[in-house]
Amino acid sequence: MSGSAATYPSGDFHHEESLSHADTHEEASPGDIAVGVIIGRSSEYFDFFVFGLACVLVFPSYLFPFLSRLDGTLMSFAIFALAFVVRPIGTAISMAVQRRWGRGTKLTIALFLLGASTAGMAFLPSYNNAGQAAIIALVVLRLGQGLALGGTWDGLPSLLAMSAPKERRGWYAMIGQLGAPVGFVLAASLFAFLYSNLSVQEFLDWGWRFPFFVAFAINVVALFARLRLIVGQSYTDLLQQRELAPVGAFELMRNEGRNVLLGAFAALASFALFHMVTVFPLSWMSMYSEQSIVHVLGVQIAGAFCAALAIVVSGSLADRVGRRNTLGVMACLIGLFSLVTPWLLSSGTTGNNIFIIVGFILLGLSYGQASGTVTANFSPRFRYTGAALSADLAWLVGAAFAPLVALGLSAKFGLVAVCVYLLSGAVCTLLALRINRWIERREA
Repeated sequence: MSGSAATYPSGDFHHEESLSHADTHEEASPGDIAVGVIIGRSSEYFDFFVFGLACVLVFPSYLFPFLSRLDGTLMSFAIFALAFVVRPIGTAISMAVQRRWGRGTKLTIALFLLGASTAGMAFLPSYNNAGQAAIIALVVLRLGQGLALGGTWDGLPSLLAMSAPKERRGWYAMIGQLGAPVGFVLAASLFAFLYSNLSVQEFLDWGWRFPFFVAFAINVVALFARLRLIVGQSYTDLLQQRELAPVGAFELMRNEGRNVLLGAFAALASFALFHMVTVFPLSWMSMYSEQSIVHVLGVQIAGAFCAALAIVVSGSLADRVGRRNTLGVMACLIGLFSLVTPWLLSSGTTGNNIFIIVGFILLGLSYGQASGTVTANFSPRFRYTGAALSADLAWLVGAAFAPLVALGLSAKFGLVAVCVYLLSGAVCTLLALRINRWIERREA
């Protein structure tokens, strides 16, 4: 189905047909939805960044002391990828749960599983104490994180974008993406504080566990903040009016699988860059440069603030030149950035810092519009589930194995591997956008 065939309301949230319960229920507010979206996404990203940073700072020596530091980190990154592998399965299961028991039940189960899996990691025994059982426990908990994340999709970003005025959809689309830099800043700041104030032995014995406990607390706050929105009658009415309801994954793929794939690959440049500036640099620089862990984390925190500003800028930019044009231009810039990546990462502290800061800025500009750029192709009935599965596949193909592939190939063949990885993501995005435009013209 072409993009022009899917037409959505573009008025404000007080549409004349909207709230049959306006006299007894609080009216839906764009500001409330935006706050709910940011809180929800920040909690999810915090959980995953805590795990990603621990894959570099904790797990290699804690769970894989029998391996070299490089091999231990690669094994940790392999476990890191598992959550993204099972995330589409979690989405499919959660859609079935929502159809049977409702959105509130689905979200409660998902966030409880996410929080419990993350907090459970805080009690993880070391390999020296439990042997392979400790590694198996981490694998199970990581799988739990991935399944849970698939169930956290609540449709609020789609509701926000679809209810926005047409000329402001780029601005509203970027709001949910702010959760990524917020989550990273919180996770990196916690690890930097603990790493700089504890001895190595204290950090490995108990200090690293604290961020995982914090993640559970943040999930509780996020759960109540989001439940307050989605169980309200006014929000339920809005979701029903926009047909934001789950459908079966097999039905979706049978009817509009093409749009799922286009949605995933259109965002690939951004998703490929995502872990290349957040998780990978810490692993590479801690092993192959003289910079301290705390210094690298500090530069990354500064980069995350730059990314947040860039995400905001992407909203205004997309409303001026179009979301797809913005995503295409950013893919070209990411491709050019990939060409200088080997030189920057091998140029000492200054080059490394430039790589991190520029990478975060490009990430913000592209990731700010990466969500749902071509999901308007979906017919209204399939948009809710289609947007979720498109994002799942983008994470799986673009980001899941990025740290593992980049570190492993770079250690063996050199930093040109990072260049190839980022460049391939940029090419896939440009091809997907081109194919999408061709389909729209053909079906117009």
